[in-house]
Amino acid sequence: MDTDSIVFVAGHRGLVGSAIVRKLKSLGYSRILTKTRNELDLTDSKQVERFFEENRPQYVFLSAAKVGGIYANSKYPADFIRENLAIQTNVIHASYRFQTKKLLFLGSSCIYPKMAPQPLLEDYLLSGKLESTNEPYAIAKIAGIKMCEAYNAQYDTNFMAVMPTNLYGPHDNFDLQHSHVLPALIRKFHQAKVSGQNHVLVWGTGMPRREFLHVDDLADACVYLMDKFDVKTIGPFVNIGTGDDLTIRELAELIGQTVGFVGDIVFDETKPDGTPRKVLDVSKINRLGWQASIGLKEGIEETYQWFQDHYDQ
Repeated sequence: MDTDSIVFVAGHRGLVGSAIVRKLKSLGYSRILTKTRNELDLTDSKQVERFFEENRPQYVFLSAAKVGGIYANSKYPADFIRENLAIQTNVIHASYRFQTKKLLFLGSSCIYPKMAPQPLLEDYLLSGKLESTNEPYAIAKIAGIKMCEAYNAQYDTNFMAVMPTNLYGPHDNFDLQHSHVLPALIRKFHQAKVSGQNHVLVWGTGMPRREFLHVDDLADACVYLMDKFDVKTIGPFVNIGTGDDLTIRELAELIGQTVGFVGDIVFDETKPDGTPRKVLDVSKINRLGWQASIGLKEGIEETYQWFQDHYDQ
């Protein structure tokens, strides 16, 4: 990519999209296209086609998606599969029709089989049953990856996909019912501290192991891949993560210390744990010359500061 390339970041207000925009701006990219949902509904094929016809983006980062944690996925399964399929279909097809040079599609590590061997290699996709609590979302994301593959095969497009691990950072969703585990815990511990509660309740046993990647590291990897590689080099998709994990109990303790909460952490074992362990094999992305640089403690401290600065919003 040249810094004067026309780059469309779909989902620029979200956790991933906002980080990609920050990264592009820091590198001097000046023709970044962004649209709010009110300006461009990505689930509407006619709106998407018109946008691509008028703007002709050369590079597309497809980070727009409907996302959420166990509660949201369980309560709104139809919304998760319908909206994600619509967004992906519309943007990928328009990128083909209007000759986008490269597209980078954001998958998710939660689409690997629930009981796949650890750490998760790219080859494990579709090798077993999915985690039931997020199956509709996972199926939609798998369809997006396979759609990129199919367009590459039939139309010789250059549509890549990446598989990030659990993400966190500025502009995350801190809603207690609809967010992922790390931002939800930050809010829980913060509210417990300011209200003087003597304990914080955490879903599950605390035993599942998870890997977490700061979203600025992901953005750095995405721009790096888009700039330097193509689908023939990286293959259908590539994992992006740290390669390190910890238990939910250890995560809760680290967040409690960061927030300054003094009290007990209580685990509600009647609530689901989800997948027992999820950590990515990142040897492929490392061989391509990239690795994560933001440590978890440092990243949580920065994210908590951002949360406090924007809490009223």
